[in-house]
Amino acid sequence: MLKEKAGEMAGIIWNTLNGTDGLTQKQIKKNASSKMLDKDFYLGLGWLLREDKVTVAEKNGELFVTLK
Repeated sequence: MLKEKAGEMAGIIWNTLNGTDGLTQKQIKKNASSKMLDKDFYLGLGWLLREDKVTVAEKNGELFVTLK
């Protein structure tokens, strides 16, 4: 069940980032199509990182995520 949730959250994050030059964690959560908790965000982000689909950097003390 958790694996399905990770895939679902990864899809939401990817769709939110698609067409952008990257967003912060806060922007992703705000623009996501569903209410996303921090733990859900990190679950999906981990999936995308494992699949080498995103790049993560720290900008001004915040996580900044871009699609590869």
